[in-house]
Amino acid sequence: MKLFSFFLCTVFFVSVLSAQNADIDLLRKINVHRNQKLDCSFKFITNTVSPVHIGVPVGLIATGLISHNKTTLYNGLEASAAFIVNSGLTGGLKIIINRPRPFKTYPDIVKLSDGGSPSFPSGHTSSAFAAATSLSLMYPKWYVIAPSFTWACLAGYSRMHLGVHYPSDVLGGIIVGAGSAYLCHVGKKWLQKKQKNSSQKGNVSVSL
Repeated sequence: MKLFSFFLCTVFFVSVLSAQNADIDLLRKINVHRNQKLDCSFKFITNTVSPVHIGVPVGLIATGLISHNKTTLYNGLEASAAFIVNSGLTGGLKIIINRPRPFKTYPDIVKLSDGGSPSFPSGHTSSAFAAATSLSLMYPKWYVIAPSFTWACLAGYSRMHLGVHYPSDVLGGIIVGAGSAYLCHVGKKWLQKKQKNSSQKGNVSVSL
């Protein structure tokens, strides 16, 4: 409950900060004064988010089923839960806060990617960080963590470079995505512990 309360307070704090001039000033530095030679690269990165976010749980579940590996299968289910929770929270916050996209409010912001839904939080960023956090928690190795979060950070930055999100949208997406994955990871651990305790009690009863 404390973790959930902290999560809600953080999102609220970020949404309040989004009204400050610093938000649009930073976006202008990133978007208006961008290196245009990087436009195609950031378009490519932003387009990888949906395939990766969907591919991670599907790939893990398929691998677990084919190899009959319960650990991999459960990891796939955990990633799927993170996908669902993140999508629900992101979609809900977009509807509640209903923040216009920056290119609609400020004509000097150059729109280089799709952006039709409300702006806060960034859905691409939340999806990227949900996938990266899930993988890093399930496979806590440097060669998983480093590339996962490097990709997620580039995905978040790409949304500002392409002019479709404020910095605070990206920060909100990081919190929502990483928080969703963490909550699902903790939930899986709790269920596994509960299942283990129930199994041990059953064995004791049989022995008696």
